[in-house]
Amino acid sequence: MDRSPLREKILATIINKSTLKQHIFDNTFTTFNELKDVLFEIASELDDDLDGKLDKRVRIEYRDRGKFEAQLQIASDLLIFRMHTDVFEFDSNHIIWQNEYVQRERDNSYCGVIDIYNFLSDSFKFNRNADEGYLIGRLFINREKSFFVEGKRQTLQRPMHFGQKQITREALVSIMETAINYAINFDL
Repeated sequence: MDRSPLREKILATIINKSTLKQHIFDNTFTTFNELKDVLFEIASELDDDLDGKLDKRVRIEYRDRGKFEAQLQIASDLLIFRMHTDVFEFDSNHIIWQNEYVQRERDNSYCGVIDIYNFLSDSFKFNRNADEGYLIGRLFINREKSFFVEGKRQTLQRPMHFGQKQITREALVSIMETAINYAINFDL
């Protein structure tokens, strides 16, 4: 049976898009696991640096909450890091479309996302489900591991510089330290 041109186009789109999105998912998942390692190290180092200087009730603790979530408790703040399991293309009104890197190759506009939320740790400890948390950052990673960050005081890699750097361990440390600093200085 001969396939119509439209059927051929449908098949090609499914193959190309699913391959692209799976590759981006893999890049984002790898980055998220590196981020977990960074969070564990930051928590351990902060805990060591603060040993004997704080009341024992003040906690610095990393928690791995599964494949797509991690938590970092810093005193009364709880930072939650979540990797979204889908890959997205940006809305047509997003500033990313003004970026030359994205304009040159549309596939560069598809990204995986890691969200950073800030909550009061007591909200979880005492099951206060009505307490609000705040989205304080989002890390976007594409097929080439190029990245940018949106969020509170996140200036490391802005959307207009997307495509100029790939995500590295050093970048993850900087992003995490910026998020921690923002959270501990922001009274919810």
